[in-house]
This record gives sequence, structure tokens and C-alpha cells, in this order.
Amino acid sequence: MKKLVLVLLLIGPMVFSQQNLQDRIYFSEALFEHLSDYNKKADLAYKHNDYEKGKQLFESFTSNKLEGSYMDNFKFKTLRKKEVQLYQFKKPVFLITYASWCIPGKGEIPALNELASQYGNQIDFVVLFWDKREKAKELSEQFSSKISVVYVDETQNQGAYVVKQLKHSLGLPTCFLLSGNKKIMDIRRSVFPSLQTSAETAYRENFIALETSITKNLINQQFEEVYAENVSLD
Repeated sequence: MKKLVLVLLLIGPMVFSQQNLQDRIYFSEALFEHLSDYNKKADLAYKHNDYEKGKQLFESFTSNKLEGSYMDNFKFKTLRKKEVQLYQFKKPVFLITYASWCIPGKGEIPALNELASQYGNQIDFVVLFWDKREKAKELSEQFSSKISVVYVDETQNQGAYVVKQLKHSLGLPTCFLLSGNKKIMDIRRSVFPSLQTSAETAYRENFIALETSITKNLINQQFEEVYAENVSLD
């Protein structure tokens, strides 16, 4: 009888964990189910030059259909050509996607570097380039050493549905704020100040927008999860 109780105690958490994993909706699944409908509505809005409507559709689509799903554990490479999986980052992740032909908004990179300096002990900052290694390495010089710069060369990518969807479905650049277990807490597009905006103002606009989202979705969320765990142990 004691052996049976011990076995149940050991396998119980495992079964519970497996059930939780089975109940998860992943980013690639949510996209597959809802992307076509979003594209039809967004294409119509942009066809009529209704950019405000397009922005509203994006925010509604990401907040209602994609946030709350879990990012797939896709692969990419470091600048040293080492293959890495997303889930190897154990902390919450701030992930932003770029490409060499997609110019970051004014003030965005300085804001990212400052945020990585302030929150790098609590969050993994990852910049993903859809590019060849040589180009990603060249562009990486703009970023702080506290930011992990990685790349996906699609000419060498042998599958990974989520990789294609990440690049082609939501446009570039796009920010994904992921909790420690890689649940998508927020999806946002970059801030693009006007060309007339001063460098300092553009930096502040980006910094405030990004820090607000980071604090709300990653820092406070992480605190709440730790607090809940401590309460349950008490």
C-alpha cells in the first residue's frame, strides 16, 4: 500500500504536467486557424488606404486570437553558427524580429539597448534576423552585448512551419513578449516616429512604449507567478 501511494505521488505531477501541455494552444495552431480571416479584412482596409482600420484589426487579431497561446519551440542559430532552441532561454523573453531590408524605427535600437541594461537580469532579450549569418553579424554591432542576436537563413531552413509564419504573417519588425513558459503575453509592432522627430524624442517614445509593455506583461507577471507559488507552499 505504501509503495502504491509513493508511486501515485511520483507520477501525479508528471500526469498533471502532461495534461497541461496537451491543453496548450500553440502560436502556429492559432495562426493556422485565424490568419486567413484576418488577412482578408486587413487587405480590404489597406486597399482603401484605411491605415487606422488596419491598425485596429492587427491589435484585435493579436490580442484576441494569438495572445495566450504558446510560442512554438523553433530553432535558430547564434552568430557562432550554434543551433539553439527558443526554450533554452529559461527566463521570460523579449523577442523582436528584424531583417536587413526592414529598417528599425528611429530611436528603437537605443531604447532596446537601455532596456536590456536595466532588465537583462530578469528577461532574455533576443533579436532575430531573417537573414544570412554575414548580414546578421554586421547588423549585430548596433546592439548591446546583453542582447542575444540570432538568425534564421531561410535558404537553409528545412521546415519549421512556425519559422515561415513568424516572418510572413505579421510583418516586420514585430515584438513578442513571452513568459517564462513561453506563453505569449503581448504582441506589438514597433513605434515609428515621424522623420521630423528628434532623436531624443524618438528614443523616449520607443523606451516608454516598450518598458510599459515589459513591466506589465513580464515583470509584474513574473512577480505574480512567484507570489502564487509561495502562497501555495504556505
